[in-house]
Order: sequence, then structure tokens, then C-alpha cells
Amino acid sequence: MDNASSSLSRIDWVGRSCRLLQATASEFRDTRPFEGLSIGTGIHLEPKTVALLMTLRAGGAQLVCTGNLNSTQPETVEYLRGQGIKVFATQTTDLAEHAASLDAILAEKPDLLLDNGGDLFARVAERPYANLLGGTEETTSGRTRLMPMREKLAMPVLVINDSPIKQFAENKHAVGQSLFESYLRFTNRSTNGKRVTVFGYGACGKGTAACFRNAFSTVSVVDIDPVTTLEAHLDGFVTPLREQAIRSADILVTVTGFPSIITAADLPLIKDGAILMNGGHFPHEIDVEAFRNSPEVKGVDRFEADHIETFHLKDGRSFHVLGAGHMANLAGPRPLGNTVESMDLGFTLQARCLERVAKGSLGAEACVVPVPADIDAMVAGAYLDLAR
Repeated sequence: MDNASSSLSRIDWVGRSCRLLQATASEFRDTRPFEGLSIGTGIHLEPKTVALLMTLRAGGAQLVCTGNLNSTQPETVEYLRGQGIKVFATQTTDLAEHAASLDAILAEKPDLLLDNGGDLFARVAERPYANLLGGTEETTSGRTRLMPMREKLAMPVLVINDSPIKQFAENKHAVGQSLFESYLRFTNRSTNGKRVTVFGYGACGKGTAACFRNAFSTVSVVDIDPVTTLEAHLDGFVTPLREQAIRSADILVTVTGFPSIITAADLPLIKDGAILMNGGHFPHEIDVEAFRNSPEVKGVDRFEADHIETFHLKDGRSFHVLGAGHMANLAGPRPLGNTVESMDLGFTLQARCLERVAKGSLGAEACVVPVPADIDAMVAGAYLDLAR
């Protein structure tokens, strides 16, 4: 009897769990949609991203990769380089260092771009190059950033986050679940009986509010859109005015995609002992730097290993910020991000959209637009076939 065994990594576990990407990679090995093309990527470098990148390479792509602020996992970079993939990325929160990595990607003049937050395409809008066919943008934050640049870009850019699959599978279910899990992972504190305020009631906010309510918290929702606020009210959430929502909260979570949701001007409102965390793509929804520089703050304790900062105010109150205001589910100790299944779906959308752009059938009218409906249907059907 053969008792041989092997020691495998989390990257291996995740890769084997991404069944839809595995099936797509098997097809791509035959069809080779990216033969002769290079793809530049600027997306979180963590194990689930490896499964996507290996799928693209199975389709013939030459890859050149970087990550996002504060989410690059060194073991992922090491793995990719071990596979012969060119990676310009470090685990950094320094904007200049991150910018240098982005510029290094574009210096390679890739034929397609896979962007996350609009970092790459925003540069292309100012410094275009001839061979770029277009690509994809993962996030709502990126779409908001790129919409004013459509005339400058004038190329197909498909927004993954505008797919209904991405909205319910990843944003509603997985982001809510992973932010809730991240609160527990960071703090090791309970949610039972806590008052939680969620800023933003888009798909991510819906999932976040539901997960905390299911964990026996009292959840309030704040949204600038009265129609969305009404939806939250009819879904059974408390919808107080903003000031009261901050004053009452033991836990404040931002998931809006917009900057300056909680700022230094809100310091008088924050409850003693409150915990603040961000789930939006960019680390500007909670203005942590303004907290650090505020004359109302007399000192900051840093729990370095746990990525928690405690801000002490002159009036005796204190509050805590998780992960320096970076996306909490990809920050801090053992950052796992969203569930494998949700990313398997979302990353298959990425692969199929890049395949569509590579075929050259889309024009400038497809600049910063949602995933084509036939791709949504194809991916949904393939996932259901595997699930049955």
C-alpha cells in the first residue's frame, strides 16, 4: 500500500477548491484565447488570485503582476515568481512605492489590463500606449473613478462589480461574511448585544448588516440615498440620522466606496470603546491619518501584532481602529479575504471578460460598462452544473 503524503500550502488548497476556474483553465488549454498576448494585473495578490492567474496563463497569456495597497501577501508573490511570472509588488501602505509598482507594470506595455480600483487605467488615461486592447475593472470604487475618463480611455473596459453575480455572490454574501469574520479575527470580541452601524446599503452593506444581525447585534444603517435608506428600514434595520448612528455604535463599519465617511470632525460623536473598521476598497473611508493628527487625540496605543490602534482622546474616551482603515478582510493577522466559492465565480467572470476583450469584438462604446449578459448567463450555468 502506498502511504506517500505531501505537505501543501493554502495556495494549493484554494486552487483545488476553485472548481469553476479549474474547468475554465481546462477549456483555455485547448482554445488558447490569450495566445501571443500579455496581461498586466493590479489586484490583491493572495491565494485566490493565484487561481485566476493560472487560469489566464493556461489560455496562453504572458503575465506581469502587481497588487493593491496593504493586501499583497509575500507567500503569494514568492509562489508566482516560482512559476516564472514577473511580479512587481511589495506588502506596502506607501503610496509612492505602490505607484512605482504600477508604473513598472505599464512599462511592460501589456495588451490587456486586469485592474482593481482603477489604478492602472487611470494612468493609461493620461499616458496611453498603442497596443492596449482594453480589459477589466473589478470594483465599484474603480468604476466611479474611471467614468469621467471614458473619452480619454476609449477602449473596452468591463466592470466586474456591475455583474449581478458579483453583486449577490461576492458583495452581498461573501463581503458581509468576511467582514464579520474579520471583526472576530481582529478583536476576539463578541457581537452579541452590540450596537453596530453600517455605512452604505449597497450589496456589500446589505451583507454586512445581515451578518451582524444574524450574530445577535442591533444593526443601524446609514445611507445618503433616501430610497436605499427606506429599503434598509423595510428590511428591518434601524435607520437613525447620521449623528445618532455614530453616537450609539459599539462597532462602526464603512462599506460605501467613497472617501471621508468618518472623519476627525466626528471625534466628538464616537462612543467610548467603539471599534471602527472599513470594508471599502480604498483606505480613505475612515480618515485615520486625520485622527492621528487631531489635537483632540492625546495618544495612540498600537497593538502591532494584531494591527489595532487605540486612540485616546483628551476627554478620557478611547476608540479602536482595525487594520489602519484598510480593507479589513484583507488586512491584519491571517487575512483570508472573501470565500473561495465567491471568488471562484467572480474570477471566472474576470477570465471570461478578458477573453471577450481579447477577441476584439468590443469597441469604445464598451468603455466602463457592465459584464455582458451572455457572460453572466454562461458563468451562472457553469457554476450550477458543478453544484448539481
